[in-house]
Amino acid sequence: MVTDLIDNAIDPKPRTLCHAVTQARPLWITFKASMTINLEQELIVTSDRTVDARGANVEICNGSGITVQFAKNVIIHGLHIHHIVPAKGGKIKDGENHQGLRSASDGDGPLFSKQPTLAQPYFLHHCADGLIDFIQGSTAVTISNCHCTDHNKVMLFGASDSYSADKRCR
Repeated sequence: MVTDLIDNAIDPKPRTLCHAVTQARPLWITFKASMTINLEQELIVTSDRTVDARGANVEICNGSGITVQFAKNVIIHGLHIHHIVPAKGGKIKDGENHQGLRSASDGDGPLFSKQPTLAQPYFLHHCADGLIDFIQGSTAVTISNCHCTDHNKVMLFGASDSYSADKRCR
């Protein structure tokens, strides 16, 4: 259960969202109370994860966004994601026993790559780039009952015509 809204991308402490998403075991992540989380760097969500904000008003805003990259069996439910801005990149913890370097992000809301992933319902608006990107050959991604507003680039399917795996995005 997330009880602390503090973000530390390099060394997240227990009871924070940044810590929970990097754990090696499957995890259902809930929130003790309503909170606003400002991410310094992208939040990398790993496989076999449910991020469940039901029963609380959980906002991810005024910072970086969420990335589901090379992960499977991910469910994101009930988050309010808005005012996402580009991040400079840098060192982050992207697994329980791994830290890595991230390049700069472009200010997307959630960014999905690989499969399967379910996002429902959540609220997206005012991101610096697109609201939701499906890239790197993403398949079996379901976005359902989401409220997307105040943006003219809601969903991107495939980032490059020259990347052959993006032809399989669905």
